[in-house]
Amino acid sequence: MKDAKMYGYVRCSTKEQNEERQVLAMQEFGVPDKGIVVEKMSGKDFNRPSYQALIKKLRPGDIFVIKSIDRLGRDYAEIIEQWRFITREREAAIVVIDMPLLDTRQKHRDLTASFIADIVLQILSYVAETERDFNRQRQAEGIAAAKAKGVKFGKQPKKRPALLDDLRLQWLCGKISSREAGRRLGISHTTFLTWINKP
Repeated sequence: MKDAKMYGYVRCSTKEQNEERQVLAMQEFGVPDKGIVVEKMSGKDFNRPSYQALIKKLRPGDIFVIKSIDRLGRDYAEIIEQWRFITREREAAIVVIDMPLLDTRQKHRDLTASFIADIVLQILSYVAETERDFNRQRQAEGIAAAKAKGVKFGKQPKKRPALLDDLRLQWLCGKISSREAGRRLGISHTTFLTWINKP
């Protein structure tokens, strides 16, 4: 279409990650600078303001470009849903730069190519999600193994100072308040009361 526009979507999971590699890939592919949208958010879901705004701008015949499929998202089912929404509801084409088979532009859209693209998309999405599940499983197994070896996780309790017993006795005798005892120990009065009630 004569008025068709090309947009590039660049996503980084954190603010610390650099988007230059993705932006450069967009420019080399031919996406105009004004059509490149950069967003620094997790890909756990599609509730991303810049992504949603870009999708709403898509018109029939427009081209939506991403560098790799994981830049679209991380959830297998949602990637498939978004892919279908963009190509069928918005009637825009999708191009994944790193995977030429995932190119739905009109000149590539014969029946066989579309069929292959659908299969490749589902396989890639499934593999990506499975890998994340494996990573979570390995992490859980690593934590369990570390706990079995006595490694402590989470916030460690403060070490009780030797002065505690003396201040406890003074507090019991009414010579000092719990706030004063806490101040001398460098802790809150509630922590002081917890310590003396749970020796």
